[in-house]
Amino acid sequence: MPSDRIDERAFAVVYHSESEALRWLMHGLSQQLRDHGFYPQQDATGVRIAFNVTDKESPVPLHRKAQATFLIGVTEWAQQPENVLQAGYKTLVSSLSNMVLLLICPPEGRRQVHFVTPELGHYEVTYAGDEAAFFGELYERLAPLATSHLVIDNIYDPDLPPALWDGDEKTRSISWAGRKLAAMHLLPTPFPLEEVLDEHERRHIMKIFGIGGLSYGNISCREEDGRFWMSASGVDKSKLEQVGRDILLVKGYDAQHNAMRLSVRPDLSPRRVSVDAIEHWMVYQEHPEIGAIVHVHTWMEGIPTTQVNYPCGTREVGLAVSELLRQQPDPGHAVLGLKNHGINITGESIEEIFERVGDRILPTVPMS
Repeated sequence: MPSDRIDERAFAVVYHSESEALRWLMHGLSQQLRDHGFYPQQDATGVRIAFNVTDKESPVPLHRKAQATFLIGVTEWAQQPENVLQAGYKTLVSSLSNMVLLLICPPEGRRQVHFVTPELGHYEVTYAGDEAAFFGELYERLAPLATSHLVIDNIYDPDLPPALWDGDEKTRSISWAGRKLAAMHLLPTPFPLEEVLDEHERRHIMKIFGIGGLSYGNISCREEDGRFWMSASGVDKSKLEQVGRDILLVKGYDAQHNAMRLSVRPDLSPRRVSVDAIEHWMVYQEHPEIGAIVHVHTWMEGIPTTQVNYPCGTREVGLAVSELLRQQPDPGHAVLGLKNHGINITGESIEEIFERVGDRILPTVPMS
């Protein structure tokens, strides 16, 4: 596991590709970072933010030394690709980045920077001739994501009571919900890692991001004593079969180790719990009336939405969701949008959630 020992105010720019436009972009971003209290280092070891400036045709991966380093891939395009999200996503995973910036420099027309995140977030900033305004907007978009704090490590305690080894009514509800989502065609995997990365790089990005695969969405259900059951990371949600491996019992958040603590079987090798466990834990702690949460990469019309698409598995996305939920007239029966990402649905139970909103879910998440 990479170390998290970093300098919170340090950043680095590593060039694997250069051009006048890329130098211009990185000079402006570096100046913004310095103006906001960051300072540059010669290499990416132990920095908070690292920029990997690389070629779009053959991205060079930058292997960070610390899990807490936020790595941003930067590439240049002469024309906007037909599918910006797909082009950016392929560059993102190939360069092992947390985010990719596509600098579009057409021979005629204005320069643009497109942001793409692993959560399929996508938005753009256009240069209209005012460098101060342009680079200021880039920083405002970048800073909340780059300075957020991951909570993706797991601590496994082999103390799951034998009476729960075969699960209970709640784990069976989670399995049912996974099959239900698959039947509704709401478990997309548009960019499988194995189609973009070789085996070595795939293992590295899974280690960095704390994932077991690329499978979207998660389901959780409250248990007694502040615990909750939750689907594992990277598992096909239509095949949540083994309690203690595919469905995990979360006991709480260990602040000292910045990790989620799980109760597992001593005779099974558990998977990681979903990266959104910290967010679900925060919601269950504050709202005892909530019995279940379903998160899926889909959308619904007319729902309140977070304003920043913080990375999954961060305290910041948990805080944003908690604040938005706090504002709802009925937090126990709410549907919240996560900007450029998907929806969170709270309810009394998993079955109640599907009965209430099942026919209103839209398969496409709007991007802005």
